Amino acid sequence: MNMITFMITTSLILSIALTTLNFWIAQMNPDSEKLSPYECGFDPLGSARLPFSIRFFMVAILFLLFDLEIALLLPLPWATQLQDPTTTLTWASILILLLTVGLVYEWTQGGLEWAE
Repeated sequence: MNMITFMITTSLILSIALTTLNFWIAQMNPDSEKLSPYECGFDPLGSARLPFSIRFFMVAILFLLFDLEIALLLPLPWATQLQDPTTTLTWASILILLLTVGLVYEWTQGGLEWAE
């Protein structure tokens, strides 16, 4: 019981100290860029009819696609401990090969370029 009491008091003291430190060090003059609700690369206060670059969304979709595929490869070290790891490694190699071919295709098509 003594250890639990020590952990609770330590965590309470640490959380109170970090909270007070946050309020003490925090900047009281907020920046206009930080207060802006949009972080998409164009001015939100201008006309809504201005065209914007679709490349921003293409790069974001590519990032999400590759991020999802990497998340699918995360359990691979545990899968190599199975009885037949060659099947798992074959499928993982095929997945990595498809990702590489897709990345090379996007690169050659100019999908990763910000400026034309």
